[in-house]
Amino acid sequence: MARRKVGNLLGLAVLAYLTQAPMHPYELSRTLRDNGDARSIKFNHGSLYMVVQQLAKAGFIAEVETTRAGQRPERTVYGLTDAGRAELRDWLRELVAEPEHEYPSFVSALSLIGALHPDDAVSLLRARLDRLAERRAEIQKMVDDALAAGVLELFVIEEEYRLAQTATEADFVERLIARITGPETSWAPAWARFHDDLAAGRTPAPPVPASDAPSRG
Repeated sequence: MARRKVGNLLGLAVLAYLTQAPMHPYELSRTLRDNGDARSIKFNHGSLYMVVQQLAKAGFIAEVETTRAGQRPERTVYGLTDAGRAELRDWLRELVAEPEHEYPSFVSALSLIGALHPDDAVSLLRARLDRLAERRAEIQKMVDDALAAGVLELFVIEEEYRLAQTATEADFVERLIARITGPETSWAPAWARFHDDLAAGRTPAPPVPASDAPSRG
């Protein structure tokens, strides 16, 4: 991945929306929220204004005019520069074509899940399945409502991706539960012994399936 002058993905969204028309930061914030981008990009007014300043400093956007309505503070309208258009195209092409290593919190939790007792882990994973089912229903309703209102499928494609991600995660969690609890894999007994040894002050052996574990005679 290229090192960019502005690396915050909020900056990419600002560049994309400024292709439609020059806007001031308040308009950009409203547009981001109206289009549901807060589900994809974390931002608030402070972070948005900071990114706008960074884009302007990098030469990707420029002041078009400054307006004032009544007693309200002045508002600076920004437009996209040629350099900004080039940056938008290059950045988007890179993100679409090149997989990036990410650090989702669930992956971090899975890497450390052995610190939980298997009974606790299974209970929590089943709770996660319930939350994933709720999320899938919410996303599907959002997609269905948008399409029923005449929105082109192109503009809900990120929600369809979330649906696919959620379905894949649910399948993985179901398989993981089966591997922990299933009699063929027998993860739970060895995992539980590991915690029993810790609780008893013994040096625990690495958790291995029961069929591979030495006898404890």
